[in-house]
Amino acid sequence: MFPLAVLAAVFLLIAVRQAGRFRFGIWQVMCAGAAAVLLAGGISPAAAAAAVDWDVMVFLFGMFAAGQTLELSGWLAHAEFEVFKRARTEEGLLLTLVFFMGLASALLMNDTLAIAGTPVALLLARKHSIPPKALLLALAFSITTGSVMSPIGNPQNLLVAVKGEVAAPFLTFLKYLALPTLLNLGAVFLLVRHFYRAEFRKTELRHSQEPVRDAALARLAKVTAGALGAAIAAKVLLVSLNPAWDFRLTWIALAAAAPGLLLSPRRLELVRRVDWSTLAFFAGMFVLMRAVWDTGFFQGLIAGSGADITGLGPIMTVSVLLSQLISNVPLVALYLPMLQHAGAGTPELMALAAASTFAGNLFILGAASNVIIIQTAEKRSGATITFLEFARVGVPLTFINAIIYWVFLRYT
Repeated sequence: MFPLAVLAAVFLLIAVRQAGRFRFGIWQVMCAGAAAVLLAGGISPAAAAAAVDWDVMVFLFGMFAAGQTLELSGWLAHAEFEVFKRARTEEGLLLTLVFFMGLASALLMNDTLAIAGTPVALLLARKHSIPPKALLLALAFSITTGSVMSPIGNPQNLLVAVKGEVAAPFLTFLKYLALPTLLNLGAVFLLVRHFYRAEFRKTELRHSQEPVRDAALARLAKVTAGALGAAIAAKVLLVSLNPAWDFRLTWIALAAAAPGLLLSPRRLELVRRVDWSTLAFFAGMFVLMRAVWDTGFFQGLIAGSGADITGLGPIMTVSVLLSQLISNVPLVALYLPMLQHAGAGTPELMALAAASTFAGNLFILGAASNVIIIQTAEKRSGATITFLEFARVGVPLTFINAIIYWVFLRYT
């Protein structure tokens, strides 16, 4: 049970982020935990290498590289003006950010929006003198919530759609989850505004458009955005026609990264500026979570509880709590076969998809996109969000999410 003790220590250190005079990055804590279980024999080197999901690692690398093309050129900052220029007040800016990022995450995937959206949130905070924590939290909660209503909004939804053999997945997810997701995006806006009400006044904003910094790279940035959109559209179309025609998310990221990495003379700079610390975090997380998984503790806990695991309430409760400990994708991989064996229907599968996703609103480690946002913000501006600052908004938001989704799934 040594991996369980290490997991507890990792959670504690991520919560406090400091021991004496030493302050830790999230990636350093996670990698130290992975190293501890590896050195103690909690997982073999071969099993550790196999535990790393290389599809996810390549996807993140590709999206980080694409994001650098968009940002270094200045095109991303230049384009954000068109989205936010109609927001006349801080409240309007917050509302636009929440719903634009939330709806976009349903098609672009929440991790993608975490990568591309963090520089935008930091830029908006700087230009309008808004504390970055408020906008970073709004970004984190909105992309997690918005991704619920699409089978390609996040990896766990895709797993439910494909492995759960959901008929007409896009229409099914929209039927059961679109309206409650829109209500929950409204809850994100109201809660962030409530907890940071001093920052969101009703004074009029003055918008300005950022200049393009590198015209040649900006042209490649447009190609990058076009390649990303085309790849996503192809995936949506193919999955809608026949799930068997689906292709890996990795190819979307590589298609987006290709223009900058292959055609730009600044390709080495793009690679250097990739967020390698976040990639290290994910590698460490995969190793530690596999070691925890291999103990069989949580599997035995569910099996031995004697609870009816097919009810909407138990599905949501188990999904939210265990997603904090073993991550949402392993949770779905564990839970989905149990539900299928018990003959669960579509509402139960939708409950699993929804709860394993909005579980990311509870604590920082509940969603990979949270970590991406915090790591990126710390690297770029020094701004950060503590465990307690996140939980202060995330705990009541998760409670509201659960009630809204439960009511809609219960009576749909």
